[in-house]
Amino acid sequence: MKNLNFIKIFFIFCLLTFIGSTNNPVFSQESTSFKSAGKWLVGLKVLNLDPDVDSNVSIGGEAKVDDDTVPELDIRYFITDNIAIEAIFGTTEHNVSVAGSALGNVNLGTVKVLPPTFTLQYHFNSESNFLPYIGAGVNYTFFYDDNPGDAVGISYKDEVGFALNIGFDYVLSENNYFNIDIKKYDLSTDVVVDAGAAGIATADVDLDPLAISIGYGWRF
Repeated sequence: MKNLNFIKIFFIFCLLTFIGSTNNPVFSQESTSFKSAGKWLVGLKVLNLDPDVDSNVSIGGEAKVDDDTVPELDIRYFITDNIAIEAIFGTTEHNVSVAGSALGNVNLGTVKVLPPTFTLQYHFNSESNFLPYIGAGVNYTFFYDDNPGDAVGISYKDEVGFALNIGFDYVLSENNYFNIDIKKYDLSTDVVVDAGAAGIATADVDLDPLAISIGYGWRF
């Protein structure tokens, strides 16, 4: 379902890009040169990370992972006027469970996720304040500080993932901007659950989260 949502968002993004490119700019001089080689953009944002879970659990049933909303820091450096490297940092905490397994519904507690992501972005030329971009990147996701819930113990395998990226900056003044950024991840993990007397259960879990962040930034 979230894959379909990402496609819808992408088409809306394309429409906004077209509309934005035809707008008369309020800060035309600033927006024309806002992104240029050697510039840094630093943003403080609010991030919602919402997994789109598909799982194969050895004891049957379906894994469930809820979403979380947290602060996020993003840093971009422009290699050229159109190409930038972005790094984002933020950590989320998620409730995890298995529904409809051979052991019934099992609460697997919580786990914290740290998915630092590095993205190569292409920023479109624009004469308006609306400055769209697309990108693709890689991340390495760390799972830590897990609480096993009803289980005796649980472990998650850290994994490499990939992300597609769309977003835009809106120029507010010479060195300030508003940003909306969307990333769709391809991310999986292997989970091992110690269920005590019931034995060991394993699960292959595709998390594939949708990450939407909104915030304010500064240009240096």
